[in-house]
Order: sequence, then C-alpha cells, then structure tokens
Amino acid sequence: MKTLYLDIFSGISGDMFIGALLDLGVDFSKLEADLAKLNLTGYHLHASRRQKANIEGIKFDVHLEGDHHHSHGDSQEPQRGHAHDHDVHHHEHAHHHHDHDEDDLDSAADEHSEDDDHHKAHSHEHAHSHEHEHEHADSRDFAEIRRLISDGPYSSWVKQKATAVFQRIAVAEGKIHGCPPDQVHFHEVGAVDSIVDIIGACLALEQLGKPRVLAAPVVEGTGWVDCAHGRFPVPTAATLEILGARGIPVTQCDEPHELVTPTGAALLAEFAEAFGPMESLAAERIGYGLGTRDNATRPNVLRAILANETATTRTSRGRDWDSDTVTVLETNLDDTSPELLGHFVERALNEGALDVFYLAAQMKKNRPGILLTVLCAAEDADKFAELILRETSAFGVRSYQAQRRKLKREWRKAVTPFGEVQIKLGLLDGKIVHAAPEFESCKKIAEAARVPLAEVYRTAESAFFGSAKKGEKPL
Repeated sequence: MKTLYLDIFSGISGDMFIGALLDLGVDFSKLEADLAKLNLTGYHLHASRRQKANIEGIKFDVHLEGDHHHSHGDSQEPQRGHAHDHDVHHHEHAHHHHDHDEDDLDSAADEHSEDDDHHKAHSHEHAHSHEHEHEHADSRDFAEIRRLISDGPYSSWVKQKATAVFQRIAVAEGKIHGCPPDQVHFHEVGAVDSIVDIIGACLALEQLGKPRVLAAPVVEGTGWVDCAHGRFPVPTAATLEILGARGIPVTQCDEPHELVTPTGAALLAEFAEAFGPMESLAAERIGYGLGTRDNATRPNVLRAILANETATTRTSRGRDWDSDTVTVLETNLDDTSPELLGHFVERALNEGALDVFYLAAQMKKNRPGILLTVLCAAEDADKFAELILRETSAFGVRSYQAQRRKLKREWRKAVTPFGEVQIKLGLLDGKIVHAAPEFESCKKIAEAARVPLAEVYRTAESAFFGSAKKGEKPL
C-alpha cells in the first residue's frame, strides 16, 4: 500500500499540491491531456523546475489566456535533477494577470498562499483589481460546477472526490454568508484556474495509484488578507470553517502571511486520514511543490513524501482500514409518537444521514423514553440538528465528532441460477473478513424469479464462497 505524506510545515495550496505530485513523478502530459477533456476553455498549464530558498521543485500554474506578463518558452516536460532555475513547460499563450475584486463569497477564492509580489504572477489573490462585472462573468455556482464535473469523462473516483472538495468549500461559504451551498457563487474558486487545480489534484492522485494520504499537523501563518470589505485576519473565514468542520486542529506560527488557502484546506479535509508526525514511513520519493512568495521564516514549499507501506508500518499505526470523521447527533425523547418517529427516520435517511437509530432509555422522573441518534457528515450537522428540532418533540440536540474505523470495501459478483448478485466484501490488511450478498440486489432478483429472498441469499453465498474455495477469482 502506497502512502503519501504531506509535510505542510509551510502550508498548502492547490498549485503547490499539484506541483509536489508532479515532482513525485505524475506525468504532466497525461495530466494536461486529461484536463483538456473537460468542457472548459480559456487556459493553459505551465510547469517549471525552479528553486525556492535553494530547494528545487516544481512550480505549477494555471494561466488564463489573454495576458502577456509571462515570456514565451519551449514546450517540454518537467525534468528532475537540474539545479538551476528554468522554465520547462510553457504553451504559446502568455501568463495571465487575472485579478478580481473580492465580493461577499470570495474568502474561499484565494487559491494560492502568496504575497503582494504574487499579484503580478498568478490568477487568484486576495487584493483584486478588476471590475465586478468581469468577476461575475467568471463566476459559477456550486450546482453548475457539480454538473461540469459529473459530465466530465473521468472515473467515478475522480468525479466523487473533486465534487467532495468543492462541496466542502461550498458548505463553508454558505455558512459564512447565509445561503445554501448550491447557491454559493465561486467568483474565483469556481473560475477556470481553480476548477483545473481541484480536478487536476484528483487526477494526479489517481495517477499515483490513489495512495493513502497522511499529513503533518496544520500550521497557518498570521497577519491579514485584503478583501472587498476590508482586512480580515489569517486564517481566513473559509479556511477555518473547512478545517473546523472536519475537526482538524490549527496552530499558528510567526510567518506573517497566509499559508493555508481554502482549496488547500479542502484538499486536506477530503484526503488526509490523519494528522501527525511521520511514523515508520520509508521515503521512496520526495517531491516539492513551490509557491511564489519568499517567506520570512520558512521556504515556501510543500514537501510530499511517497512511501511504500509495509505490514510493519501498518502495525505501528494500526491496521489497513479506512477511517473518517462523522458527527453524532443525540437527543432524549419521551413524548414523540411512534408515527412521527418513524417518519423522521425515513426522512433523515432519504436526506443523506449515514445512519439513524433509537434505543430505549430511562429519563428524568423515571419516565420511559428513547435515545434518538443520527450519524451524518460534519458539514450536514446543522441540517440534521434542525430536522430533529422540527420533526420531533426535542428541545435540544447534543453534538460531537467521532472517528470511525472501517473495513475497506469492494464489490464482486456471484453468478447464481437466478442471475448475478452483488457481493459486498470487507477487507482488512488485504484479506476478506466479511462477504455478504447485497440486499437490494437479492431482492430484485428474488422478485423477478419469484423465489424466496432467503433462497437467493443462500445461493449467492454458496456460489461466491464455492468459487473462492476452488481457487477461482469471483467475478
């Protein structure tokens, strides 16, 4: 199992993340070709092997067409091992100086952790100068971005992860500005350059084989950023919301600049399983993604370590399982009718709750009651808390974060006389520990064949485990 460790001692942004993965060996030409399949125009990519504070790595940029601040160069691949500063990939278009005025929803729009000098070299920053009408021409709401990703010619994994990264930003912005996530307008994060950054990050991870991602503790700078309504302290509102929703702690350092951008925060929140120092990881390759600013206290680079995880490594950290963080909502009820409770459970599950259940409880004054529990994604906690308050007799809801450990899941097929049945596998350390016929699959086949559901279950289990015992690979 490959592990990608992100050493974010100097923060993270979308371009630094892709730059680091390119330095680890991601094929730039393939990444560029895959991104070109998206129904998106008006940009080109640039990757340069450069140095930052004597650290050599890759500087990745998305340039919007129509500006001429960047000189022309020859098109070639980023090559490792050159110590001097030079451009290594550059299309015929010039670098685009594409500044915007930030409006209400642009605290998540600052994609890159750069200072005032970088306003001259990259397409999204905090202090913006173009007119609002130009900005709105480039704006997209989350619903539109989700459709764009869904229509793209990518794997289901890339689509799901890219949408999830944008979802985290949309939920944070919606909470900050008081609007539903689908209505959040991304005046820059939704513009061409950052759509490319986010989808490109997912494509790059897929190229690396979708490794497990771990990260160092999040370190953010101090100081202020400029926006349309004045100055705002670092961390920005969106960055803090995104990290807070996942329960990721933040420590500030004495670097007087923003280090973690909202897109960088969203990538961490979506992909990183845990945060802490490296533990029993033997580095196979090390890549550096470069920023533009010359920081005062640390090199402006993201270090990414690709390690081959061994059984010893897994044992030191635990097991080869999946993990995530969920929100647990609870309330005690002693005066809700069974009809209303049943309606609530059905509605909550239909609206995306991960699980809903209730248990008998003894309440105050020795009253019999129930403990109602809802498990949901952190970003959905407010939605389901409100649903509990509206649809039950609860006067209050308790909430806390819980870490989950989950078996890795795979789907196989078992061929039965009634048809193909989906089998859900649970794997630990690469071995099957659970295998169960999928209910809806069995139900559909049982109804079509007019046989008992239990018979389909038994036949599917026998077919799957029978082929496994014979050494055959189940379909």
